[in-house]
Amino acid sequence: MDIGALLTSAAINTGLSVLLFSLYSILRKQPSNTIVYFGRRLASLNNRNSRNHFSFERFVPSPSWIVKAWETTENEILAIGGLDAVVFQRILVFSIRVFSIAAVTCLFLVLPVNYYGQEMKHKHIHAESLNVFTIANVKEGSRWLWAHCLALYIISCSACVLLYFEYKSITKMRLAHITTSPPNPSHFTILVRSIPYSVGESYSNSVKKFFTNYYASSYLSHQIVYRCGLVQKLMVDAEKICMRIKAAPKGQTSLKPCCLCGGSTSFKVLTDEPESVKDNFSYSNLNLATRDNERSAAFVIFKTRYAAVVATQMLQSPNPMSWVTELAPEPHDVLWSNLCIPFRQLWLRKIATLLASIVFMVLFLAPVTFVQGLTQLEKLSQTFPFLRGFLKQDLINHVLTGYLPSVILILFLYTVPPTMMLFSSVEGPVSHSGRKRSACLKILYFTIWNVFFVNHVSGGFLFAFNMLSSVGDIPVELAKAIPNQASFFVTYVLTSGWASLSCEVMQPFSLLCNFLKKHLLRNHEDSSDGLVSFPYHTEVPRVLLFGLIGFTYSVMAPLILPFLLIYFLLAYLVYRNQIVNVYITKYEGGGQLWPIVHNTTIFSLVLTQMISLGVFGIKKSPVASGFTIPLIICTLLFNEYCRQRFFPIFKKNVAQVLLEMDRRDEQSGRMEEIHQQLHSAYCQLPLTSHEFCESVHKLCQDNIRGREGTKSGKEPSEVSEPCAVCNFGKEGSIGE
Repeated sequence: MDIGALLTSAAINTGLSVLLFSLYSILRKQPSNTIVYFGRRLASLNNRNSRNHFSFERFVPSPSWIVKAWETTENEILAIGGLDAVVFQRILVFSIRVFSIAAVTCLFLVLPVNYYGQEMKHKHIHAESLNVFTIANVKEGSRWLWAHCLALYIISCSACVLLYFEYKSITKMRLAHITTSPPNPSHFTILVRSIPYSVGESYSNSVKKFFTNYYASSYLSHQIVYRCGLVQKLMVDAEKICMRIKAAPKGQTSLKPCCLCGGSTSFKVLTDEPESVKDNFSYSNLNLATRDNERSAAFVIFKTRYAAVVATQMLQSPNPMSWVTELAPEPHDVLWSNLCIPFRQLWLRKIATLLASIVFMVLFLAPVTFVQGLTQLEKLSQTFPFLRGFLKQDLINHVLTGYLPSVILILFLYTVPPTMMLFSSVEGPVSHSGRKRSACLKILYFTIWNVFFVNHVSGGFLFAFNMLSSVGDIPVELAKAIPNQASFFVTYVLTSGWASLSCEVMQPFSLLCNFLKKHLLRNHEDSSDGLVSFPYHTEVPRVLLFGLIGFTYSVMAPLILPFLLIYFLLAYLVYRNQIVNVYITKYEGGGQLWPIVHNTTIFSLVLTQMISLGVFGIKKSPVASGFTIPLIICTLLFNEYCRQRFFPIFKKNVAQVLLEMDRRDEQSGRMEEIHQQLHSAYCQLPLTSHEFCESVHKLCQDNIRGREGTKSGKEPSEVSEPCAVCNFGKEGSIGE
């Protein structure tokens, strides 16, 4: 690829990004799109009234959203999105800092050395090949390779220093978040699985007997886990319906369905005629807390935080597969459906999902190989001779080599997140955050292998298997391939980076659903039921992949750094805006993503150093090679220090902190109040939902009686205002 093709790709992506950002600044001002672009604020304020007055300003693009995102402080991000949102922002801040240093160093030190690395007559800049700006243009045995080695030292040392301070800062924030937050039920609760079955005795009695016998002084209560089925799904739907009725403005209905956008429920909408609703409706059918529905898992609540931690640090019985304990997730984070999975199946499920992930990774080599063919027009014209005349056109050449390959790869990559999320669900995690963290790791491994390693070489399937069979040769092969693949990854940063951010801020799927709901289904109510939490499992791997590409190419092909730096700056503003306005926080992950970020960054640094070592060897520079080896050793030692110093705080709770919190609560007299709240914290079948529905049912009946006398003087639309009735599977018990 030459500079002209690169500029073509840059122009296409820049124009597309500016267009979408401008369109977003207009669409966000339209009252009908409030739920799309301000969903989190609407959910928190419970205000769904939109102003529909016409204003010319609504149709003029403006950068006001960028200014507001920039002015948002870290404390506001913490209050809105939790510690996970702050950690994600710190990833972007770290990337901006380290790649700013890399850009200044490599553009002014390495790039001139690459450009004048050989004695040759240079063309005009727009006609130059990108290889002229890479280390491939430096002749063998050149004394100027010390510049690359020096730049490698500057980047590695800067990254390690910044990593250390970020790890230290986030660790303090995690501890402060634990100590200053309101009492968290998960600190007092453990999850017990694989409860032994006893003939003639329920699981609930077995749990109570066991913990009153061995933890008599600290045991408080327990909540058994029940089988998840249709009735529980209906109860969840009942909660949503009742919340809609409560939030609906007077005189309006809030029960119009939208099956396309996920608004469907398991209910019938009946008119408020007296004969359509029975007064003797009973909620006795909702009782799932029976012995037959019990499962061999329970949440056990202790009187103190310290007692709960101690109970998870030791085996509970001589059989390690019985009475298995772990710290419980937060109540809103519990994945109830997976708690019914027998504990003895988990290791089989993990092996099965591992094998399925490997098979999916191998099958994905087919589109990657196809993308590689598009980047090599000479081989493509040899394979298909009838395309030679078509491929010789400059515009077609620039589009095929500079834009189309990365677009095709991105389209195929959209199938990866839902597939990996499905695999993570099958594994059996007990929390939503654990499932997202597992999917995040799978997507990260997948993208690093298929996007980075496989794309660097030609040969597709055969080369991939050769790399797996000879892992020691990977750095040498990458050292040969990386300078030649710089063009593809520059365009990949443009298409997958810049364009994806503009799509993220536009929210095309939510915008389409909102349009169809309001203009096709004629439902103008804004409901917060469809709002989602931030997709950390897709965005964290994306950012880390760009970090890996940036570290690898910073010394080899520094021309990629300006485009990468612009991506991180845009990502900082876009994701900040999305966290503040769009995504809701359903549960708190406690900053558990940072160890993944740290380990991936260290991997990127070590891989970069090993590739540089291979390149220096190919270029026959023993001095640069000799200085690179100590750098690899020091980076690994730094990682080991951080693993010993900071990582345990993310893996386990600190006993000293928990004891101080217990003593503070006991001295202030809050412990009894906390104990009362803990009894219902992990209730799988809460009675509040029943009481809420009963109150709404009673309200509907009062409205019916109040309108019977004045029915003739009212409009038909006022008389037949619908009333929600929960139909729990027995048609005859509600209406006939």
